[in-house]
Formats: sequence, structure tokens, C-alpha cells
Amino acid sequence: MFDIGFWEFALIGIITLIIVGPERMPGIARTAGRYIGKGKRFVAKIQEDIGEELEADKLKEHLNLKDNDSNILEIFDEAKGTLDDIKNDVNKKL
Repeated sequence: MFDIGFWEFALIGIITLIIVGPERMPGIARTAGRYIGKGKRFVAKIQEDIGEELEADKLKEHLNLKDNDSNILEIFDEAKGTLDDIKNDVNKKL
């Protein structure tokens, strides 16, 4: 997402240390870490929800395909039964 490396973090840390001082720096770092953790958990939860929705859509699509396949098989079975009935009727008349 952001291309921030070691030197960028070091520069941000030095500037923060100069601005807030060494007494308040640990508290600020702890608070920043807490907010970063909350942000990561929030993004992970959203990704998980999206993944679940996609899997639910795939499952619905798969079930619809199975229903369509079963309908086709029923039509084939009915047609086969009808053809067998016709053959039996023809054989009886002969």
C-alpha cells in the first residue's frame, strides 16, 4: 500500500522525538501501535467478510448448476421412459 522503508520510519521517529520529547515518546508510540493494530484488524475483518460473501455466491451458483443438471436428468429419464412405452406398444401390435 505505502512504500515506507526503514529510513522513512527512522526519520519519522527522529522528528517525533524532537517535537514531543523523550518523556512522551513511549506513550505516543504505544498509542500509535494500538491504532495501527485496530486498523489492521478492521481491514482483516473486511477482507474476511468479502471472502465469505464470495464463497457464498460460489456455493449458490454451484447449487443452481446442480439443480439445472438434475432437471436435465429428469427430462432424459422421462424421454427414455416414453420411448420404452412406444417400443412396447409397437411390439404388442406386431
